[in-house]
Amino acid sequence: MTAADVRAELTAAELSQVDAQWRAANYLAVGQIYLMDNPLLSEPLRPEHVKPRLLGHWGTSPGLNFVYAHLNRAIVRRDFPAMFVTGPGHGGPALFAHTWLEGSYSEAWPEVPYDAAGMKELFRQFSFPGGVPSHVAPQVPGSIHEGGELGYSLAHAFGAAFDNPGLVVACVVGDGEAETGPLATSWHSAKFLDPARDGAVLPILHLNGYKIANPTVLSRISSQDLAELMRGYGYRPIFVEGSDPETMHHAMAAVLDDALDDLDRIRRGGDRPRWPMIVLRSPKGWTGPSIVDGQQVEGTWRAHQVPLPAARENPEHLKQLEHWLRSYRPDELFDRTGRPTDSVTALIPRGERRMGSSPHANGGLVLHPLGLPEVGGHTVASPQPGVSIAEPTRVLGRFLRDVFTLNPENFRLFGPDETASNRLDAVFEVTDKTWELPVYAVDEHLAPDGRVMEVLSEHLCQGWLEGYLLSGRHGLFSCYEAFVHIVDSMLNQHVKWLKVHRSIPWRRPVASLNYLLTSHVWRQDHNGFSHQDPGFVDHVANKSAEVVRVYFPPDANTLLHVAAHCLRSRDYVNVIVAGKNDSPVWLDDEQAALHCARGIGIWEWASTHVDREPDVVLACAGDAPTLEVLAAAKLLRELVPDLAVRVVNVVDLMRLQPAAEHPHGFTDREFDAVFTPDRPVIFAYHGYPWLIHRLAYRRTNHHDMHVRGYIEHGTTTTPFDMLVRNNMDRFQLVIDVIDRVPGLLATAGIPRQRMTEARERHHRWILEHGDDLPEIRDWSW
Repeated sequence: MTAADVRAELTAAELSQVDAQWRAANYLAVGQIYLMDNPLLSEPLRPEHVKPRLLGHWGTSPGLNFVYAHLNRAIVRRDFPAMFVTGPGHGGPALFAHTWLEGSYSEAWPEVPYDAAGMKELFRQFSFPGGVPSHVAPQVPGSIHEGGELGYSLAHAFGAAFDNPGLVVACVVGDGEAETGPLATSWHSAKFLDPARDGAVLPILHLNGYKIANPTVLSRISSQDLAELMRGYGYRPIFVEGSDPETMHHAMAAVLDDALDDLDRIRRGGDRPRWPMIVLRSPKGWTGPSIVDGQQVEGTWRAHQVPLPAARENPEHLKQLEHWLRSYRPDELFDRTGRPTDSVTALIPRGERRMGSSPHANGGLVLHPLGLPEVGGHTVASPQPGVSIAEPTRVLGRFLRDVFTLNPENFRLFGPDETASNRLDAVFEVTDKTWELPVYAVDEHLAPDGRVMEVLSEHLCQGWLEGYLLSGRHGLFSCYEAFVHIVDSMLNQHVKWLKVHRSIPWRRPVASLNYLLTSHVWRQDHNGFSHQDPGFVDHVANKSAEVVRVYFPPDANTLLHVAAHCLRSRDYVNVIVAGKNDSPVWLDDEQAALHCARGIGIWEWASTHVDREPDVVLACAGDAPTLEVLAAAKLLRELVPDLAVRVVNVVDLMRLQPAAEHPHGFTDREFDAVFTPDRPVIFAYHGYPWLIHRLAYRRTNHHDMHVRGYIEHGTTTTPFDMLVRNNMDRFQLVIDVIDRVPGLLATAGIPRQRMTEARERHHRWILEHGDDLPEIRDWSW
């Protein structure tokens, strides 16, 4: 359907009102980019009224304003809850404008009142020192998505719609954004949306033709090809195309009503739906300057940012700017006090129906605490350290099964086709995987009402979860450790969002984003080098200390306690790294709870000569390093019985940082009490060793800290050979102790030689037998 095909759908009054709202929002968007004074143009525009630095983006704003105004009309007429998710990265002026027009912004920020003074402040603060950014940041009421990095809007919109029946999430997808891989995958999200249980997403693909300096792909293919592409994704595309405002208003009203009628029909049930979506084709920089300095601007890439870049210095640009602002007829839109007139506000919803005041976009307002089973009911009995054997993530899976039972409407598990592989499949005893497509007899655990979200796209899993959390629910993202890197930049954006969100008084705390990284580097011996990368933790450790947390539970029981803590937490990004293979259980339930509460602990039962100062500290973080440190400690008992060895296990990695740098950090006294100020520390770490050095570089005895970890020596081999290749095996750790404890090298030459021989014997054995030495495979504490 194009603008030319649509009969008049608006009454004369509605046409006037929706157009007035659109013009008012456009005026406010331009004012934010350019003005620092004279907001109502009550006097001729002068250079000093214009900001000295012109920042922000005009090109996408009029299209966003157009969509927002028409959604407002529909909400007023139909009375339904709606959210607005903004895909175009630089749409900040439009959303600041509309939330101010509807009053949501002034309610959130009383220092920007609903009058001329507030309008002046709205203009002045935009992209101004001490003000607000140019994107749809957390400061914008009603937002859950910044769009600083493109590609995630549609996934966020669907995440917000899951388990939100009745909610309509309108998502504007920019045509530049549509070229990204995550967005292209996100179109499949409709195949996971259950009309009976979830809300609805209305994608609005905005084709304004250009990115920063180039045309967009989807704007240059034919409408027929685009329609076929969208139909292939499972949508019913409806087109609105044109540039004449009156014609476009009628067309958009008709198309939007058509789409909303269709959503109502879909909610009533029937066969698998073909969801409606709107394709809006309008000029980039619509209603802005047509020609600037003799060059076409409106409808081209030149409208992307600031169409009149020298308005303060160039009299002709200043004249054009004033003409542009007055073309919206502000005297019709705002009264003498600066408040919007009745014609502007007639089609603006009230209360929580305003998209800027939707409680779903401030998820903490609707967040219900997660019901958790008792951890003690799931821990593995451990009469002595290392006697019991368990698969940590399988134990966690039974715990998560009960989490699902206790929380049937506000908890989901997300992962890329790996729930069973990661040994979490106990959850399928009480729920299935969400699936709206045909199901064959060979398929297992697929159902429309399933609560496990599996799709082979880490981007989509992360985006869904972020939208789900930010709109007030709880979840967990389980992923192979090596491939969680795919969402590195998504993590960046979410951490930045949370950092700002935490500083805004009206933003309520939301459930933390919880990662479970398993199938990790030390047990990817079968898949080989491509699956061996523990570096996500390094990436996380660079981020805001008030937001990020990293945990390395050494066994099944500590994993349970860490997971329960993370699921209860708010406003964090928690990373849990845990294995899925059989491994010893070192601590019973009570010991595990205390150890996790401390974050770092001396394992007295594994240490020797605890009545005197240690000669050496053997430290570990991670399940595989813990096993090797304990095996090394046992060897040292036999080889050097007089040596005083202290075994330290680290669960909370950020405890290693100074207290001044991270809220979980140890003070120097606490650190020295555990690691000593002057004894050698041999540290076996799960990931890249230099991270430990970076976290502890300011500590008293950092110069005597020697870290072993993954050093990019990987292949398809045996589990123990992975440790040997990276010099983190028990034999090498014993050698390190002998080499670094003062005076020990002279008296322990024979034990050192035995360790070197053991490493060589290992090499010969695996080449002949294809498996680890029996003494390694069958080792116990």
